[in-house]
Amino acid sequence: MAVELEQGYEPSPDEDFMNEKQKVYFFNKLTDWKNDILDLSKETIHSMQEENVHHPDLNDRASSETDRALELRTRDRQRKLISKIDSALRRLDKGEYGYCEETGNPINLNRLSARPIATLSLEAQEKHEKREKVYRHV
Repeated sequence: MAVELEQGYEPSPDEDFMNEKQKVYFFNKLTDWKNDILDLSKETIHSMQEENVHHPDLNDRASSETDRALELRTRDRQRKLISKIDSALRRLDKGEYGYCEETGNPINLNRLSARPIATLSLEAQEKHEKREKVYRHV
């Protein structure tokens, strides 16, 4: 992507939706987010390898195992998040990024800035959540 963004650029509804600047902005936002998650994962792996300590006290061992389980669960969530980021990057490459998967309408820029992996507009997401809530109680 050859477009240079000026310092502090934020997508604006006054611009054409998903113009080159916006595409570069969201590409950078998604790749930075992914890289941050990958860096945290490396730190976790490193600290878990170094923390291979046997605790003689049962409470210390239980606490350590609980911390490790929580960390692994967090990393699993982040692994799934990376998959969603990769999916968003593929949609960006195909020109499908920023458009609601249900309606085909543009997703609000504020929503995309807050949740760059969003695939549904706010309205479609709310409908989806209402349906999910109804079927969950059945």
